Amino acid sequence: MVDPFAEIVTLLQPAARFSKVVVGAGRWRVHREELGQPFYCVVIDGACRLTVDGDAPMALRAGDFVLIPAAQQFTMTSQEPLAPGDIDAPPAPLPDGEFRLGIPTGAPDVRLLVGHCSFGSPDAALLVSLLPRLVHVRDDHRLATVVQLVADESRAGRPARDVVLAHLVEVLFIEALRSAAVTAASPGLLRGLADVRLAGAIRQMHENPARPWTVAQLAKAAALSRSAFFERFNRTVGVAPMAYLLAWRMALAKQLLRRREGALTDVAGRVGYSSASTFSVAFARHVGQSPMRYARVAVAAGPG
Repeated sequence: MVDPFAEIVTLLQPAARFSKVVVGAGRWRVHREELGQPFYCVVIDGACRLTVDGDAPMALRAGDFVLIPAAQQFTMTSQEPLAPGDIDAPPAPLPDGEFRLGIPTGAPDVRLLVGHCSFGSPDAALLVSLLPRLVHVRDDHRLATVVQLVADESRAGRPARDVVLAHLVEVLFIEALRSAAVTAASPGLLRGLADVRLAGAIRQMHENPARPWTVAQLAKAAALSRSAFFERFNRTVGVAPMAYLLAWRMALAKQLLRRREGALTDVAGRVGYSSASTFSVAFARHVGQSPMRYARVAVAAGPG
């Protein structure tokens, strides 16, 4: 059986591009406006607060993992309330490679692993739009095991620490998305897969993207009426069923074109179009350039 979640993760090509261990003591605040860069944070010890894009602050504690697939403005602060006149201060580098926030001496109140992921897929923006805007996982046994490994590795001075941390963070990313499939509050593919009725229809689309699907057929796969399916899919996934199907077909088509897997007619047929011409029109409308031009540019740019 096709696993839509695995297909999305495989196409995203997640990697831990940058990470650092940050400790904080006393009062501190860090504000970032790094739009579009996937941000993550693991709370190794202690506690702090996170405010994302003007939402209410959320308390983070040891063992929590936060992922913002397309980072908006966010602010991290100490548990200790800020005083009037407190200003943002960049983390100060320490001799052991860690960074420190707040007062420069004394035992830290919190230890964090923070950083940015990268998504290798040229379709990252499209695929990220199918994920929740914020993933916050806590009290997850499997995730806690990986977080503990991250904590142990971040404290140790063993050889190749950065390489090991990078791989562990990739596992954290996948485990967090798995957990979010059940707990996600914002619309997205993960919430759709957690809905038993919608998951059946989504799997059908992924299993046979070439089939000329209609909303009525997908509703039948979900055992819902057409109107109930359309409303539920739109509310839960965040896009209409046929818009999701089109986005997925185009992501697959781009992958096939980049890999040069067959002639244009073959690619068209594999993503649900009866002819190369109808596929070319739809692709150009969706992507902004013809399939052949996209393939030439993608091949010239190298693997991605």
